[in-house]
Amino acid sequence: MEKKRTEAPSPSTRPRDRGRATRRRLIEATARLCRERPGAELSVAEIADAADAFPNQVTYYFGSKDSLLVHAAFLGLLHDARRIERIGRQAPDAAAFRRNTARAVLAMPSLPSVARALAAGISKPELAPVVDRHLQLLFRQSERFVSQILDSRGWQTRRPLGVETRTFWSTALGAVLLVRAGAHGTVTDLDLAGALTIHEQPEHV
Repeated sequence: MEKKRTEAPSPSTRPRDRGRATRRRLIEATARLCRERPGAELSVAEIADAADAFPNQVTYYFGSKDSLLVHAAFLGLLHDARRIERIGRQAPDAAAFRRNTARAVLAMPSLPSVARALAAGISKPELAPVVDRHLQLLFRQSERFVSQILDSRGWQTRRPLGVETRTFWSTALGAVLLVRAGAHGTVTDLDLAGALTIHEQPEHV
């Protein structure tokens, strides 16, 4: 028996709310599949099946499978970034913060999918605004987190906060793109911690 795709809508459920729920299911299901099968070529049919949706809803809500993959990749990245924030909060000092944050970022399971999303934004101009929108969200989230850390610990950065977060993520994502493009070496060869300038304030004497 074919499984039921969606529950019958209640009279109080608006079509817009149902559409948002379907869209969210598609993104979350795609992110989960990308995490479980990194590098795999996902079909629209299996994405729809995992999301309890219909295949034509992929193009209806996202325009294309590639656009959905971009949304899913950055959803995974934002989830990973929140985990990185928890790791950063546990650091006893600024040096450990830089080191632990860099190590955790380079091990994020979402990075391969994000590298593919960035490549899609380069090769398909219609996806570039989608990629940029998600990157700006990542930058803002990271900037808020670093600002909170600086305020609570009394730490400083040697450059403006916005430049700090964009430099860090640009370095991390650029390294992943280079490795996936065939550059010799791995992301672990990169001194990502050196892209952070967060430090304790010097003691006054």
